[in-house]
Amino acid sequence: MALDSKIPEGPLADKWTNYKNNIDLVNPANKRNIDVIVVGTGLAGGSAAATLAELGYNVKAFCFQDSPRRAHSIAAQGGINAAKNYQGDGDSTYRLFYDTVKGGDYRSREANVYRLAEVSANIIDQCVAQGVPFAREYGGYLDNRSFGGVLVSRTFYAAGQTGQQLLLGAYSAMNRQIGRGKIQMYNRHEMLDVVVVGGKARGIIARNLITGEIERHSAHAVVLGTGGYGNVFFLSTNAMGSNVTAAWKAHKRGAFFANPCYTQIHPTCIPVSGDHQSKLTLMSESLRNDGRIWVPKNMDDVLAIREGKLKATAIPEENRDYYLERRYPAFGNLVPRDVASRAAKERCDAGYGVNKTGEAVYLDFASAIQRYGKERAHVRGLNEDDAVLVKRLGQEVIREKYGNLFQMYEKIVDQNPYEMPMMIYPAVHYTMGGLWVDYNLMTNVPGLYCIGEANFSDHGANRLGASALMQGLADGYFVLPYTIGDYLSKDIRTGKIPTNSPEFDQAEKNVTDSLDHLINNKGTHSVDHFHKRLGKIMWDKCGMARNAQGLQEAIVEIAELRKEFWKDVRVPGTQNEFNEELAKAMRVADYLELGELFAKDALQREESAGGHFREEYQTEEGEALRRPEFQYVAAWEFQGEPKDAILHKEELEYENIEVKERSYK
Repeated sequence: MALDSKIPEGPLADKWTNYKNNIDLVNPANKRNIDVIVVGTGLAGGSAAATLAELGYNVKAFCFQDSPRRAHSIAAQGGINAAKNYQGDGDSTYRLFYDTVKGGDYRSREANVYRLAEVSANIIDQCVAQGVPFAREYGGYLDNRSFGGVLVSRTFYAAGQTGQQLLLGAYSAMNRQIGRGKIQMYNRHEMLDVVVVGGKARGIIARNLITGEIERHSAHAVVLGTGGYGNVFFLSTNAMGSNVTAAWKAHKRGAFFANPCYTQIHPTCIPVSGDHQSKLTLMSESLRNDGRIWVPKNMDDVLAIREGKLKATAIPEENRDYYLERRYPAFGNLVPRDVASRAAKERCDAGYGVNKTGEAVYLDFASAIQRYGKERAHVRGLNEDDAVLVKRLGQEVIREKYGNLFQMYEKIVDQNPYEMPMMIYPAVHYTMGGLWVDYNLMTNVPGLYCIGEANFSDHGANRLGASALMQGLADGYFVLPYTIGDYLSKDIRTGKIPTNSPEFDQAEKNVTDSLDHLINNKGTHSVDHFHKRLGKIMWDKCGMARNAQGLQEAIVEIAELRKEFWKDVRVPGTQNEFNEELAKAMRVADYLELGELFAKDALQREESAGGHFREEYQTEEGEALRRPEFQYVAAWEFQGEPKDAILHKEELEYENIEVKERSYK
C-alpha cells in the first residue's frame, strides 16, 4: 500500500496554521460523548491525557507504574529546546527546524519538524504557567544553555532534573482532570493488545499487574505514548520497566513500524563496570557545555592509569588529546551525540580507553572551574590570583549548575568529579524509530495514534539533545488535541463502543493464550537469561557499528534465541497474582521479535546516517556516509514473522532545505 503522510499543501511556514483553520471540530457538548484511551503517562501521554480531558473528552489513561509521575520521562536531565531567542544569538523557528533536520542527518519529515519548531515557544509558556521551576538569570529572565549540534543557546532547563519538573507539571494537569472525573486513571495496568473493529482501533486489552486480571477497554480512538525500545539491548539508560510491548502489539495489528535501526547511542554515560549490571546511568549532555573530553596522548600514560599508578590530574595539558576539539573545531565538545559517540569508540578501539576495561574517556571540568572561579572572584572584587579561592568559587558555580548530576556520579563511581575528571562511555539511549504516523500523528490503522518517542516522525537518524522533551510536550499539548478532533468529528453519533464483540473476544484469547503458555512452560532458564543474550547479540552486531555479515548473523541468532525462549523459559508463580516475572516475560517476547526486525532494517539500509553506522559506508575520515537513494522512511508491515515483514518506503522530499554535507567541523 502507498504511504500517505497527509502533509498539507502550501508554504512550509503556513501549513500548520492553514491546517488548523480548515479541520473539522467537535463541539463541547459532543466531546462529552466521545471516549479516548491514552496508554502511557510520560510527557507525551500525560500532556495528551490532560489536554484531551480539559477539552471535554472522556479519557482513560493507563500506566504500568504505580503513579504517572514515575514515567521514564522523569529521568531526562539536560533541558528542553525552544526557539525563543532569549539570548539574542540569532535563533529562530527556522534555525531550530534546520538544526533538527540536519541533526537527524536529513532523514526527518520536513513538515513535522517545522511544526515542532513552530510550537516549541508555546511549550515554555505553558510550563512556566504550570509552575515548572526553570533556571533563571540574575535579572529573573529564563536562562538558556547550549546543547550538542547547534551554535545557539536555546535549551531551557531546571538544574539537571528538567524531565522530572516537566513531568510534575503534566501530572498536576492530569490530577486536576482526574479530580473532575474526566480522566479515569488505571495505574499498574499494562496494555497487551490493540482491538481493531471494522478497520478502526476501538480499544485495548490490558492486564491488571496487581491481580493478574485481564480487562477489556473500549474507546473511539486509542493513543499510544509509551516511549522507546532501547531495552532491546538489555543494557541501556532506560528504566528497567521501559518496553516496546504496546507499540509492538499495534504493529502486529497492522501498524507499520518505521526505522527500527535508528537507535541513539548517548556519549556521556557512566561506563559498564561488569556483568552484574541491569541498566546504565546517563550523565546529562548539558555537562558537555563545561566539560572537556579527552584521553591521554601517550600509551604509557594510558597503561599507568589502568594499573592505578597515575592519576588523570597528573597528566600535563600537552600530553592530553582533546579529540573532539581537535577533529571538530567549530563545535568542539558540542558535536551531536552520534558524532561524539563514534569518536569516543574510535579512541577506545585504538587503545586509549582510561578504565580497566579500556572503554572510557575523560570528561574534565578543571578548565570550567578555573574560568568560573576567576569570573566570580572578579565580580566580587576578590583576588583572582588566589588559586584556592578561585577553585572554591568555581566549584560553587559548577555545583549550582550541575550539582545533582555530580552527586549522582560520586555515589555510583565513588570518585569526586570536582577533583577528578568523570569517566564516560557511550550507551544506548533514545530510539528515533517507532510506529509510522502521518502528519496527524495517526498510524496507518485508523483511530490509532502514536505520540512522543513511540513514533518515528521528528528526529530522523539521530536526535539532537533536548528535543525529546520538546517533541513529547508538543505532541501532547499542541498537536494531537487538534488532529484527533478532526478524526473524532465523524464519531459524534457512534455511541459507546461495546466490548462483547468477536474482535474483543479474539484479542483477549490471544493474550490469555500467551500468558498461559509462559506460566505452564516450566523451562530451565529465567527471563533475564534470554534478555541478556539478546542484548549481547544486539550490542555486538547491531550496536555502535554494524556490517552486513554481523547483521545477517544477528537475524539468524535472534530467530533461534526466540524459539529457545518459548521452549525453555521458566516463569515462576501464577497468572492471577502480582507476577513481575510474567510481565517481564511478555515484554522480552516482544523484544525478541523486534530485535530481528531491527537487524533486518539495518541490513537493508546500505548507508550510514546518524545512529545507524554501517562500517562499509564511511568516509576516509571515518564519518557517516549518507547515500541519496536511502533518503526515505523504511516502514515495515507485519506478516506473521519478522523475517517476512514487507518494506514500504516514504520518500523524503526537502523543498525548504538544501541537503548537503553534514559537517560539524
